[in-house]
Parts: sequence; C-alpha cells; structure tokens
Amino acid sequence: MFESAELGHKVTKQVYARQEPKLREALLNAQFDLAQAKKFPVLILIGGVDGAGKGETVNLLNEWMDPRHIQTRAFGDPSDEEAERPRMWRFWRELPPKGKIGIMFGSWYTAPIVSRVLGQSDDAGLKGSLEEIVRLEKMLCDEGVLLLKFWFHLSKKQQKKRMRELEKDPLTRWRVTKFDWDRFKMYDVFREVSERALRETSNANAPWTVIEGADPRYRSLTAGKLLLDAMKKRLEKSNYKERRVQVPPLPEMDNLGLLRKLDMTQKITKEKYDTQLEKWQGRLNLLSRDRKYFKKHSLVLLFEGSDAAGKGGAIRRITGAVDARHFQVVPVAAPTEEERAQPYLWRFWRHAPRRGRITIFDRSWYGRVLVERVEGFCGVADWMRAYSEINDFEEQMVRGGAIVCKFWLQITAEEQLKRFTLRQKTSFKRFKITEEDWRNRKKWNEYEQAVCDMIDRTSTEIAPWTVVEAEDKYFTRVKILKTIVERMERNL
Repeated sequence: MFESAELGHKVTKQVYARQEPKLREALLNAQFDLAQAKKFPVLILIGGVDGAGKGETVNLLNEWMDPRHIQTRAFGDPSDEEAERPRMWRFWRELPPKGKIGIMFGSWYTAPIVSRVLGQSDDAGLKGSLEEIVRLEKMLCDEGVLLLKFWFHLSKKQQKKRMRELEKDPLTRWRVTKFDWDRFKMYDVFREVSERALRETSNANAPWTVIEGADPRYRSLTAGKLLLDAMKKRLEKSNYKERRVQVPPLPEMDNLGLLRKLDMTQKITKEKYDTQLEKWQGRLNLLSRDRKYFKKHSLVLLFEGSDAAGKGGAIRRITGAVDARHFQVVPVAAPTEEERAQPYLWRFWRHAPRRGRITIFDRSWYGRVLVERVEGFCGVADWMRAYSEINDFEEQMVRGGAIVCKFWLQITAEEQLKRFTLRQKTSFKRFKITEEDWRNRKKWNEYEQAVCDMIDRTSTEIAPWTVVEAEDKYFTRVKILKTIVERMERNL
C-alpha cells in the first residue's frame, strides 16, 4: 500500500504559492458551512511514520482554518483512569460534535500496531483489534460522521534522512531521541504490521489515504485538498441517507411472545422477603468490597421495564447495600442538545465505570430499540443496526473488565393501570405519573413486540437479559439482588 508514497512527489514553491491561498480560503468557507449546518461532524485520524510531517500538517490545518471549531487531541499511553475502563472509552469521550472538526493523533490504531510490533500480542490479537475497529468505524459512519484517515509515509531511507536533518538543527534536535532511533531499527516490522492494519481496515465506509511526507509542500496541499473535497461532497448531499437492506423482526403469527409466557403470579411473603433481602444485600456488600477480586472488575447494572414496574424501588435496594462512594446512578431521559450532536452511544460511553466501581442505569442505550423505534424518533435502518452496535458496545465493556447485568421488569397491563391510578391518588407519588405514561399505554402491543425483539437479538452469553416478573415488589427485588450476586460470584 505504500509504493505510491515512495515515488518522490514534490510541489514547487511557485505552485504552492499559487495554490495555498485559494485552498486556505476554500477550507475556511467549507468549515463555516459545516458549522452553520451542524448536520455532521468531521473526524480525521492521523497516523504514519515518525518524521513524516504529521504534526506540521495538523498545525497548518489549524492555521488555515478557524481553530475554535477544530478539536485536536493527542493520545499517548493511557492514564490510570483510562486503563481501568474499556479501551475505546477515552476515544469516545473526545469525539467531535456535529458542526466541528476533530483531529486525533495516536488514535485507536496505535496500540494494536505497536503491541504487535513489540511482540506483546500475536496475529490473532491484532486481527481481533482490527475487527473491533472496523465495527466502530462503521457505526460512526452510519451515525453520520465524516471519517477521514490519513497515513503519512516515508521510505526507510527518507526517514533516516529526516531524522539526521532534525538532529543537525539546534532548534529541532530535541525531537529526535534514542527511543526514536530504537524504533527506526524496527522500521521493516512496523511497515509490515502497519500495512496489514491499513489493508484490513480500509473499506468503503472509511478508506485510508496514504500521503508521501517527504516534501512539506506536497504533503500540506494534498492533505488540505483531501479534506476540502470530502467536506464539500458531504455538505452537498448532507440530506441524503444511504438505504441499506435490513432483516426485519419476525412477524407475529400466533399471538405468542416471550413476555406472554411469564408466570406473573410469583410472590413471596413479607417475612421471607425480609430474610432474603438481608441475605442478598449482605453478600452484595461483601463482593463489592472485595479488594482482591472486585478491583479487577466493574459492575454495570441496567434497568428497563414497563412504566410503574418498580425499577426505582429495586435500584434503592441495591444502592442500600453498597458504599455510596463507589456507585453512580445514571437516570436516562431524552437526549440533550449536546448529546444529540454525537453518535447515540456517546452519552453512555461517558459513564462506563472504572474498575472497582458500579454504575446503575435507570433506562439505557436500549431506548434506541424501544421508545425511539415505537415512537418513530429514528429510522428503521437506525434501530435495526442498533442491535449489533449494542452487542459490540457491551462486549467491549466486558472485555474491559465489566460484569454486565441487564434487567427487564414486566407487569401486566391490568397491574399497570392499578399502579397508575394509585399514583394519581397519592400526593407524594403524583410526580411519577405523566401524560407520556398514559400515551405509552395506548401502544402496549407495539412496545411488547419491541421488547421481545430486543431480548431475542441482544441477550448474549456475556451480557444476558434477566426478565423479572414484577407484579410482586418483594419477589422482584429479591430476584434482582440474587441474580446480581450470582453473576458476580461466577465472574469473581
């Protein structure tokens, strides 16, 4: 993939002087249009050989355009906080919102490539990391991100010459260290691994562009024109949405669904509840304070369910059993303006817990395949692809050490009506009932179908759904606590 970037491309001073002002003006105009439209973000990944002009090019782009609307981030070794979360967490936090340009140095490609070169991972490990990257980039592109990937290349001879030149200049000598020369000795291995990484992740969604970095004028004009062309083309068709063939949910033929097979008569007495509650809360407390084992894991608890099914009460029985310093409850409502400017999983990635901590989601990322599907807040293509995106998200959390427990609390329509009526009559519970709750009741069957599809498509071995028969609050709370403890004991 690098042969065309070793041909000795050059641009004369005269040509550069003629083209640079026009390119700069056009980039500024395109950036202004992007900021005004706020239809999509631009994300530029910068990779390549040391000394190939990556930093100089990014500095120049910031100089040519308005830096207030450019978000430049450099990623080195992960901090302690970052190392205790899923690998992609730190990149998700830095995604640019719609209307802005994001530039990432040392993106999600760096660690897999370097690990393979240094022998810290094998071919299978590299393959797994690259497949994860492909899924991530496809999801970002499906969410509307304009993703550009620039690889700045130098031949081995060119890189050696460049490093010698930097060493000779007193102003740039600091940029070349013994570490850089040690890396140079591994040039051939880096080239081989990098070429494989680019080949396996260059596709229609996010192709790589290899830019020869030896001549700064050629390098700068090439990167600038590539960015300009991509922005102009997307701005011209920003209302276009790609049509994809989707596999529809199974049609309902016999009025038989997962939720209709539940035994909704399950109950326990108050006396048994008190005994069981103390037992399972005690075990949960011990597990969450286990410094030897739990410090290697985090706990993600996710609650979905019918309106008035008792999610809040169940959550309070969990938080009452663990140290308040080590958990966070995240109530999920309609997305804010800031959240709508990002891919929909962004707001949930931000709350991924570090090891030794617990995050409890009251509603969750499953809103995409529930309320957004039923109410038509997103297109069919959006919620259909969300199943695989969610499975991938949860897999990444599990690989990062998380224990993921997902609960669906189910009650009958008759029980829901009783609880709604009671809430309306009870002064300190009136805030719990809204017009939206009554509107949702009218779509009971549509929500039921969406729930069945959700469980069918996202209940996996590593993150299974637990469906809780929630007619009896005592039974509900004990079943949830027992499930959490047993999952933790299996994993710890």
